[in-house]
Amino acid sequence: MVDTVDLWNKALKSAMAIPVVKVDREYFLRKELAVYCNSGQLNIAVSDSPLKVLNRIQITKIANGCIKYHLTLVCGTSALAGLPGGWGMLGTIPADIAQFYAHVFALIQKLLYLYGWPDLQNERGELDDETAQILTLFTGAMMGSQAAVETVQRLSTELAKQVVIRLPKKALTKYAVYNVAKQVAKWIGIKLTKDGFAKSVSKIIPLIGAPISAGVTYWTFKPMANRLKKHLDEQLNLMI
Repeated sequence: MVDTVDLWNKALKSAMAIPVVKVDREYFLRKELAVYCNSGQLNIAVSDSPLKVLNRIQITKIANGCIKYHLTLVCGTSALAGLPGGWGMLGTIPADIAQFYAHVFALIQKLLYLYGWPDLQNERGELDDETAQILTLFTGAMMGSQAAVETVQRLSTELAKQVVIRLPKKALTKYAVYNVAKQVAKWIGIKLTKDGFAKSVSKIIPLIGAPISAGVTYWTFKPMANRLKKHLDEQLNLMI
């Protein structure tokens, strides 16, 4: 019997090893906000929150741009992986699955930073175990896990009350993030076993496999991305 927590942890580890997954908060904010902000406002966005200098229209425009960017890349990657003789395996995780979640994780970080979250990297600029728990929770929320949604809502409310540069570990402990993340990991792992089978079938048919694989990816990634943005918009409504 498949250990679904272990399956998700392997997917998580494989995805986090891909370069695209690492998002530098300051670089991202300065790059995306440069069109809308002067140097003083950029400094406020980085040291405090972009919500202090951006309006809703600007936030939505930047967020939609991030979603479109990663959607385009992940679909292109999936189409290549769907071709006969495509990529092999990373451990027990297909390469396109790892690439898919690498873009999910990159998008999570970008949208969280845009909506006022602190840096998810540690002092050494690494994506550590605490980061992995947050990425698991938000991935679960994007996939419809109610437990994940409730936990990230409480955590978002807590973080909105304070100005912190990096993710506070006390807040993770307070809301039992580690325990919930393990439950969500099991839930995601079950979905991975089902979705992985569906994607493998799309590769059996030569040439047709590429567009089918890209299509499956599109209709999986886009709803997840939109669900994340909707959740963050709802949290924003509570903060203003």
